[in-house]
Amino acid sequence: MGPSTALHDHRRASKQIVQHDNMFNACRVGLTAQGIDTEAVRSRRFPGLLLAATLSLPAFGFTPSRVDIGDFSIDTTEVTIGQFVSYADSRQLKTAAEKNGYGMEYGAGWEKRTGWSFRFPNGKRGAPDEPAVHISWHEANAYCQAAGGSLPTRAQWSRAAYTEKRSNPPPPFVTGRTYVYPTGETPVGANTVGAEDGWARHAPAGRTAMGVNGLFDMGANVWEWLADASGEDRLTAGGSWWYDSAKMKADGMQFKPAAFYVVYVGFRCAYPR
Repeated sequence: MGPSTALHDHRRASKQIVQHDNMFNACRVGLTAQGIDTEAVRSRRFPGLLLAATLSLPAFGFTPSRVDIGDFSIDTTEVTIGQFVSYADSRQLKTAAEKNGYGMEYGAGWEKRTGWSFRFPNGKRGAPDEPAVHISWHEANAYCQAAGGSLPTRAQWSRAAYTEKRSNPPPPFVTGRTYVYPTGETPVGANTVGAEDGWARHAPAGRTAMGVNGLFDMGANVWEWLADASGEDRLTAGGSWWYDSAKMKADGMQFKPAAFYVVYVGFRCAYPR
C-alpha cells in the first residue's frame, strides 16, 4: 500500500470517527435515559447500536428518543434548536419571531429583543442541543404534526411528568408512585431561577437531572406548550429557568396566548401508539 492510499484510508477512517462521534452526541440523551453506559458505547464505536437504541426518522430528520407511557409516547427531551432548524429549513419556514425581527423577554413588562428567535434564543446563535424557544403554540403544534404526533394534552403531560410508569426504574424512582415534582420528591437537579444549579438561563437538552420516567426538563428549564385551550389561550406546563420550583408542580401550569413567543417557552411532542 503506497503513501497516497494510506493517507486516503486514514482520512476516510478519521471522517467516519467524526461522523460517529457527532451521531453519539445526538443520541447520548436517549441512551442515558435507557440506563446505557454512554461512554462504553462511545469507546466501542457501535453506530448501529446507537441508531437502534435511540432514533426514529420523520421526514425532516432525527428526533430525540421517546419514552413509552402506555397508550402514547413522549419525547425524552424538549425539541431542540437543531431539530427545529431541520424542520424549518426543509419547509423554507420562517417563524413569527423571524418575520417580525424580534423575540420577547420580561424586563419592565414584556420587552422586544431585536434579532432573537429560535436560532438566536438570547441574541447569539444557539447550539443545536439547546431547547427551541421563541416558538408560538401554532408553530409548535405544526412541528409535532409533521413529526407524526401532537402537543401533549394536560392529562398526558401530567401522567408522563409525575407518575412513574417504568417497570424497573432506577433508584430513587418507584413504579406506580406519583411525585410532587417531575424530578421526584424534590426539585433538586432542575434548572430553576438563578445560576446555582449551573445554568443562568436554559440548559441544553439532557444536561439536567433525569426525572420521572427517564424524562428530562419536564420541570423547569423552559415552559412547554400543551394542547389544552381556553379561548385563544393555550396551556403551558413545567415552569422555566426564570421561576422557582413552585411552577414545576401540577398546579403551577399557566395559560398563555397561543401567538405568544418568548425566551422562556418551548415544547415537546407526544405520539400515539
